[in-house]
Amino acid sequence: MSDILANEYQTLAARTANDFELESILVNCALGLTGESGEFSDLIKKWKFHGHELGQTKLLKEVGDILWYAARVCTALEVDLSTVMRANIEKLEKRYPNGFNSADSLARVDVKDGPE
Repeated sequence: MSDILANEYQTLAARTANDFELESILVNCALGLTGESGEFSDLIKKWKFHGHELGQTKLLKEVGDILWYAARVCTALEVDLSTVMRANIEKLEKRYPNGFNSADSLARVDVKDGPE
């Protein structure tokens, strides 16, 4: 498969989604994101503490599932995935204008009310 862009991925992912009302979609996605993140975390736990091999293929499968749910949320909220991605990068550029450092992480200048 050729490389696909975020909005194309979002469109293709939407083809495999159930057609629920907004509330059900958001609840399903919240639970799905939690579940898939848990599966990703479990792979890391087993590698770090149980002596399992770190399986890149399995990790990336879980990342793909996480992306599917993120794309589904964007579709349900009628926003392009690329818009959310761009907003996140803009936030991070404000927070870390010269790249990551602990002082900027503590200051969190992008948050109006200060550190969370």
